[in-house]
Amino acid sequence: MLDLTVEEHTLTVPLVWSDPSDQRTIDIFARVVSRDGGEALPYLVFLQGGPGHEAPRPFHSSTSPAWLDEALAHYRVVMLDQRGTGLSSPVGDADLEQGSAFVAEHLTHLRADAIVRDCEAVREHLGAASWSVLGQSFGGFTTLAYLTTDAASLDDVFITGGLSTVSRPADDVYALCYDKMRTASEKYYRRFPEHRDVMRRLVDRADAGGIVLPDGEVVSASRLRSVGSALGTNDGWQMLWSLLERDPSSNAFRHDLMLAMPFSGRNPMYFAFHESSYASGQATRWSAERVEPDDFRDDVTLFTGEHIRREWTETVPAFRPWCDVAFALAEFEWPAIYDSEAIAASGTTGAAAVYVNDVYVPLEFSLETASLLPGVQTWVTSEHEHNGVRSGPVLTRLIDLAHGRSIR
Repeated sequence: MLDLTVEEHTLTVPLVWSDPSDQRTIDIFARVVSRDGGEALPYLVFLQGGPGHEAPRPFHSSTSPAWLDEALAHYRVVMLDQRGTGLSSPVGDADLEQGSAFVAEHLTHLRADAIVRDCEAVREHLGAASWSVLGQSFGGFTTLAYLTTDAASLDDVFITGGLSTVSRPADDVYALCYDKMRTASEKYYRRFPEHRDVMRRLVDRADAGGIVLPDGEVVSASRLRSVGSALGTNDGWQMLWSLLERDPSSNAFRHDLMLAMPFSGRNPMYFAFHESSYASGQATRWSAERVEPDDFRDDVTLFTGEHIRREWTETVPAFRPWCDVAFALAEFEWPAIYDSEAIAASGTTGAAAVYVNDVYVPLEFSLETASLLPGVQTWVTSEHEHNGVRSGPVLTRLIDLAHGRSIR
């Protein structure tokens, strides 16, 4: 791949790591990326955000992902497609032919703790005694699960926007995320006050069934408001501004709106499985919908973020086939996945970027978790939003912090 060497590995592993009597298996796929002269460097495994998204594909014209060059200066990079995504026995609409109950049960085995077991299988397959990890968002959650059970396998950990709470229920997280979205909404409207009336008109149009996407979705008001998720990214406000200036009857608006909403049929796991990422020892029962504040019900101009709604199983064509799966997972009692004492005793080293304005992984809970990891240097910053690692200097800063070097 130009001046990159990309090795591909496929392993067959148990679907249920915790039950040796369960003979079901899945495939796990990973790419190992190295640069010229870097063939003997230690390994860094990248854990993607999600849940339900595959690892990025590595390219070098131009460099993608943006942090790849910095990583390759120090490591061989392992791009793991997390189970159920990419080329790792992906979950999709075709699976529903086996029945919703079958798919829902299958998805209960795709959580972060199982991804950790997959990582360990890949590490052993590569012959590495240990390796480092870069966890973005949900990948950071998975890293915390790694520290709970297999910290001895990790050298340095680098976490970007992924220091999740390890003790609080999903309700606490989504309630605080509404507060973050309220702040982000008001900040946006201070810059572009005319767009508040635009949003009111668009919500009225949606309520009247007047916004129909190219895929046939009749956009509900709650789906429309979810475009606010973009405000959690470095340049998302630009996308939102560009969308709201368009004529809502135009092709451009309808196509851009379809791309702007955070949940889509491309990755149905992200919708059906999303709230499980914050569940450790409890069922979620449509947490984001249940804890919605009164002012969000009264003020339709307040944007929402990763707050899913059960009504989308009826209004979004891509999600209708997943209705029974989503409802089953919402009632599932998820086992505990983190152990605060084990994390605190892990003695792990590394660095973590904590974003002050993060609308997905709240600052307050990230700092609580950071206090369990004194060996992980914490960079608390408002320079970037949740997707800051897509800017190369974020990883540079973390590597320098972890190794005690002056900031480049």
